[in-house]
Amino acid sequence: MASKKNGDLRTKDGFIITIFFWTVLGFFGSIPFYLANLDGISYIDSLFESISGLTTTGATVFIGLDEMPRSLLFYRQSLQWLGGMGIIVLAVAVLPLLGVGGMQLYKAETPGPLKDAKLTPRITETAKALWFVYLTMTFACAVLYKIFGMNWFDAVSHAFSTVSIGGFSTHDESFAFFESASLRWTAIIFMVISGVNFALHYLAWTKKRLFHYFYDSEVKLYISLLATTALLTYLTLYFSENFYDNMVVESIFQAVSIGTTTGFLTSNYSNWPLFVPIMLLTVAFIGACAGSTGGGIKVIRALILIRQGSSEITKLIHPNAVVTIKFGKKTLDPRVSESVWGYFAVYVATFLMLLMVLLSQNNDFLTAFSAAGATLNNLGPGLGAVSENYRDVTDISKIALCASMLLGRLEIFTLLLIFTPAFWRS
Repeated sequence: MASKKNGDLRTKDGFIITIFFWTVLGFFGSIPFYLANLDGISYIDSLFESISGLTTTGATVFIGLDEMPRSLLFYRQSLQWLGGMGIIVLAVAVLPLLGVGGMQLYKAETPGPLKDAKLTPRITETAKALWFVYLTMTFACAVLYKIFGMNWFDAVSHAFSTVSIGGFSTHDESFAFFESASLRWTAIIFMVISGVNFALHYLAWTKKRLFHYFYDSEVKLYISLLATTALLTYLTLYFSENFYDNMVVESIFQAVSIGTTTGFLTSNYSNWPLFVPIMLLTVAFIGACAGSTGGGIKVIRALILIRQGSSEITKLIHPNAVVTIKFGKKTLDPRVSESVWGYFAVYVATFLMLLMVLLSQNNDFLTAFSAAGATLNNLGPGLGAVSENYRDVTDISKIALCASMLLGRLEIFTLLLIFTPAFWRS
C-alpha cells in the first residue's frame, strides 16, 4: 500500500511539475542561443526565443537566419517540434515506468475544456498513441516538402514547425522564400490537419474511417471559420489595389496560417488593407481545435460560448423552457459551460493586463494590442513594430511577452494556480 501511495501523483503535483517543466526547460533552452554569441542578442532575447519555440508561438528576435549555423537553426526548429505535442506528454509515457502515475500530468497539459477522455485505458498508451500520430504526420510532411522542391534540411525543419503549428523558419523571408505553389498547398493541408484534435486522427488511424471528422461539431466550425476567413481575405484584396497573381493561394495560405496560429508568412500581411490583418488576428484569438498543437482559446470553447449564448436567448423568449447544450447525442455538463465562461473572463482580464504593460513601455496601440494577442494565442507575428520580429521592443516588454506565451500554452489557469494561496493549502 505504501508503494502505491508514493507512486500516485495528486492533481496538485501534476500542475506543479507541468509548470516547472515549461519554465525550467525555457531557461535551459535559452543557453545554446546565448552561447552562440549572436550579434545584438542578449540573454533576454535568448530566453524569449527559447520560450517562443517551446510554446510553439513562433515570435522571433533573430534576424539573419540564412547565415546562421544549421546546427543552431535545427535546434531552434526542434524546440518547436518537442513543444508541439508537449514535453509533458512524452514524460507521461516514461514516468509510469518509474512507478509514478501520469494522468494528472496529462490533464494539466492537454489543451481544451474536455480533458478527461482517454484514447486508451492506460495513460501511458494514450501518450504513445499521440506521439505515433505526431511522428507519422511529421514524416509525411517532410517527405512531401522534399518531393516538391525543398532540400532535406529545410524539409525536415519546416515539417517540425508545420505539424507543431509553430511557424519558425530557417529563412528570414519565412515561407515566402519558397515560391512553389505545391509547397504552399502542402503547408496549408498539414496546418489544417494539425489544427484538428489528435484524438480524431488516432481514431481515423485505428478504426480506418474518416466520416467521424464530418460528424464532429468542433471540426465543422473550425473548417467553416478558416474557409470564411480565406474567402473574405481574397475578396478584400481582389477589390483593392493589392490584387496580384496567385492571390487565391496567398489568401488561403495566410488565412490558414494565422487562423491556426501557425504564423508562417508568404508576405507581410500587415501591409494589406487594415480589415484583413485585424480579421486574421481576431480569428487567431479563436485558434485551433482542442487536443491539437494550435493555440487560441480553442474552437470548442468558442462553440460552447455560442451555444450557451443562444440558449440564453431562447430562455428569454421562453422563460419556462428547459434548454440543454448538446454535442452529438451527449448533453454538455453545466459545469463545463461554467468553466468555459470562467476561462473566457480570466483570458480577457489577462489580455487587458498584458496590453497595459506593453502600452506602459511606449509601444503604440497597434503594436501592443497585436503583440499581446499574438503571444497569448501562441501565434507569433503581430502588427506594427512586431510584424516581422520582436527585436526592437524593450526588455520589459519581452519579459511580459514571455509570460504571455507561457500563459497561452498552459491555458492561463495552470500557471495562475501557483499564485493562489488556496492551491498551496490543499
